[in-house]
Amino acid sequence: MANKTNFQRELDSVIAEIQKSGETPSLLLHSCCAPCSSYVLEYLSQYFKITVFYYNPNIWPEEEYFKRVAEQERFIKALNPIHPIHFMAGEYDTKRFYDVTKGMEHEKEGGIRCFACYRLRLEECAKMAKEQGFDYFCTTLSISPLKNAEKLNEIGNDIAEMEGLKFLPSDFKKKGGYLNSIELSKKYGLYRQDYCGCIFSKPKDDEQ
Repeated sequence: MANKTNFQRELDSVIAEIQKSGETPSLLLHSCCAPCSSYVLEYLSQYFKITVFYYNPNIWPEEEYFKRVAEQERFIKALNPIHPIHFMAGEYDTKRFYDVTKGMEHEKEGGIRCFACYRLRLEECAKMAKEQGFDYFCTTLSISPLKNAEKLNEIGNDIAEMEGLKFLPSDFKKKGGYLNSIELSKKYGLYRQDYCGCIFSKPKDDEQ
């Protein structure tokens, strides 16, 4: 059985090269929510000029979406990073999510429906990164123990190759990243949601 790629080691290597160069590259960072972005922003803002790209047409219902957007913006404003962090919201077009996941409604959480959702969001992030001339693009999603870092990096690298971009490798749950995100969420009083975001991941009410 092949060994899994150590994406944290790959990220360490990229950061080492950046530090040698003395430059501060730009990064378009897709974020799924403020809690997941907390550790990632604290960590990467030491080395990159970051714009957080909030593109999550999977989130349901609408009020949940706007609650998460507001919390993301609040958190960015509360931080005091080495390099400034900017915010950009994508379009909240739920039809795109339902179109790409059609026929997968009953698939298990963490399977092919989620992979289609990863791709949708990373493709949009790459599109914006290319249009606006960012040096790298990436996503916060790999910080979650429930997200498949191998698949996220595979999709990100596929898109990067097609678009002539650089995808920043990551498995942000490593080096205590996930635990740090929990502590930072407590520190900043962040709203921590109890489901990923889409209607299929929302826990059903007990039917008794």
